[in-house]
Amino acid sequence: MSKKYFGTDGIRGRVGEYPITPDFMLKLGWAAGMAFRKMGACKVLVGKDTRISGYMFESALEAGLTSAGADVMLLGPMPTPAIAYLTRTFQGQAGIVISASHNPHDDNGIKFFSGQGTKLPDDIELMIEELLDTPMTVVESSKIGKVSRINDASGRYIEFCKGSVPTGTSFSGLKIVVDCAHGATYKVAPSVFRELGAEVVVLSAQPNGLNINHNCGSTHTEALQAAVLAEQADLGIAFDGDGDRVLMVDHTGTVVDGDELLFIIARDLHGRGKLQGGVVGTLMSNLGLELALADLDIPFVRANVGDRYVISELLERNWVIGGENSGHIVCFDHTTTGDAIIAALQVLMALKARNEGLAQSRQALRKCPQVLINVRFGGGVNPLEHAKVKQASERVTQAMAGRGRVLLRKSGTEPLVRVMVEGEDEAQVRGYAEELAKLVTEVSA
Repeated sequence: MSKKYFGTDGIRGRVGEYPITPDFMLKLGWAAGMAFRKMGACKVLVGKDTRISGYMFESALEAGLTSAGADVMLLGPMPTPAIAYLTRTFQGQAGIVISASHNPHDDNGIKFFSGQGTKLPDDIELMIEELLDTPMTVVESSKIGKVSRINDASGRYIEFCKGSVPTGTSFSGLKIVVDCAHGATYKVAPSVFRELGAEVVVLSAQPNGLNINHNCGSTHTEALQAAVLAEQADLGIAFDGDGDRVLMVDHTGTVVDGDELLFIIARDLHGRGKLQGGVVGTLMSNLGLELALADLDIPFVRANVGDRYVISELLERNWVIGGENSGHIVCFDHTTTGDAIIAALQVLMALKARNEGLAQSRQALRKCPQVLINVRFGGGVNPLEHAKVKQASERVTQAMAGRGRVLLRKSGTEPLVRVMVEGEDEAQVRGYAEELAKLVTEVSA
């Protein structure tokens, strides 16, 4: 059964445009409260990032939840993974995050966590959607939910993050620049690294409701790169607006992406005998990651793009680490969802164990050249189903003999076919990509 409102990562859109409106959020809060109450006594934790519309939607959700008889615990601005963690520790039935992650301030959205701090099961999302299409009611006044605020939420999460590294760990002597994207990590992230002994220079930690992700954070690393060089720091850490993605910058000012960070963590776990299986990436993970892991005899599988699919694959295989090149990294040995601060700490621990800088540590992964060509088509017959395209794709794949790959996929939002080829020889890769793009164009005409 297809979903009307929920996408792969909750409900998201432009503020003021349906369904990202106060009246919808009121009804969504009520529908969620009714769904959760069917499982017994209901306590829901609600947190948000720093965008200005969060206050409006928090109030609407609070009214809807309490009208259904659910108790509400307000967390205020907190990273998305913190809300997952606190939902578990306060034994809530669910957690709700008001955030549009790395998007600009004029977008917003809603993400749900289960009582276990994991993505909400499909059957619960479908139950909420069914309730959204029924008339809203209010429980009798004696059963209306109560609202409270968790005042020590930041402190609890800071201690949780610090607990992901061994007791006594110190990053004394390490100078880092931390870019908080004017987002949900602005309070907690600097404290975590300072309390573990690092010298911390803080960027983009003055949220005003409108500047979240604006020319800062993991989507715009230029200011962080400049600051690392100016401060002569050992490295820089860039978070996104809700704190579930992380990229880094080495001491030379070079950006280190999610594939490279994932490799550094996985290699460290493997070396300590704590990897438990292999690594989950996505269809967009660089081939260099797969080859570098293969050199260490570490299994690697690809999931569809999106943290939901990475997490699903990890759970199915009982593995502990996976992620995306965007910096969404899941460390199941410490938490239940993508957590940027936890992932950053695991990278720092790996560097400390090898007594290496970030620039040196990333060199063991040689990223393969990747060529992406977008081909517009009329939207009629799917060119990817054409026999000539399939045959050409198979021929190119065989020609690269396991040291390259082809990915052809339709865009989910535009009438485009994305032709991606990667391998070890850039000229060869470009030639193959152009050949396949030309063929897709011909069969689409």
